[in-house]
Amino acid sequence: MDKRILIPTDFSKNALHAVRYGLDLYEKLNCEFYFLNVFQGNRYSTNGLNIPEPGSPAYETKKKKSEENFVKLLDMLELHHDNPKHSYYTISTFNFLSEAIKQTIAEKDIELVIMGTRGATANREIIFGGNTVNAMEKIRECPVLAIPPDTRFSTPKEIVFPTNYKTAFKRKELSYLIEIAMMHKSAIKVLNITKKADLTAIQQNNKRLLGAILETVEHSFHTLSHKDISDGITAFVESRDSDMIAFINSKHFFFGSVFSKPLVKEIGYDATVPILALH
Repeated sequence: MDKRILIPTDFSKNALHAVRYGLDLYEKLNCEFYFLNVFQGNRYSTNGLNIPEPGSPAYETKKKKSEENFVKLLDMLELHHDNPKHSYYTISTFNFLSEAIKQTIAEKDIELVIMGTRGATANREIIFGGNTVNAMEKIRECPVLAIPPDTRFSTPKEIVFPTNYKTAFKRKELSYLIEIAMMHKSAIKVLNITKKADLTAIQQNNKRLLGAILETVEHSFHTLSHKDISDGITAFVESRDSDMIAFINSKHFFFGSVFSKPLVKEIGYDATVPILALH
C-alpha cells in the first residue's frame, strides 16, 4: 500500500519548501501526497454567525482562489517533481487548520504530516508558527515533520534523537525514524543531556532497549553535560552539522522542554534542520 502523507499549504514560499522537502525525502517510496489548503479569514467570528456558507460569494471566492493556486502548484510539481512513484491530491476547505488536519488524517488514513514552520506571515515573534507547534502538540494520530523556512533538501546523513531514557521505548513509536534512516542510510545520534554522570537502573535498561530497537540502523550514544536542554541540543546539532532532530513527543517531558519559548527563539527562527515529532 502506498504511504499517505498530508502537507498543509498556504501557497507561501516557506510552504513550498516543505512540499519539496517531503517529495525529496520520500522520493524512493510509492506515496500519495494530500495537499491541504484551509481558506479562512481572520475577520470571521468563531461563534458561527459570520462564517460564510458554501454557495455564498465570500465562500465561493475563497474556494476558487484556493483551487486556482492548487492548479499552479500541481503544474510546478509536474515540471520539477515528475516522479512516477508519487500521486497528488488536493483538498480545499473552509475550517480551522487543526480541525481540517485531524479530519483529513481520519478520512484519508494519513501516516505522516509535513508542515513548514512558517507560512505567509514570516513574523519573528510567531516562530515555528503557532499552527505548527499546535499541530505537533495536538496531533497524536501520526508523526509531524516540521520544515524550517528556506530549508532545501539534502540527504539526512545524521539524525539527532534527544532523550533522557526515563521512559521505555516502543518499536512502533520509532518506526518512522528508522524508516527514514534506512532509506537514506542515516546515522542516528542518541543524545542525553544531563547534569548527572550516571544513569539509574531504569534509565540503563531503557537505553539497552533503545539500542535493540535501533539495531537495524547505524546509531551511537552521546552524553552532553549542559544546564539547558534546548541550548545543549542546539550546540550538539550545530557542532556536528546534523541534518534532522527527532524526538518522542511526551507531554510529561520533552515537548515542554524543546518547544519552550527560549528554544523557539534560539533554534526556531534560525533552524536549518527539520524536526520530526514522533508519538
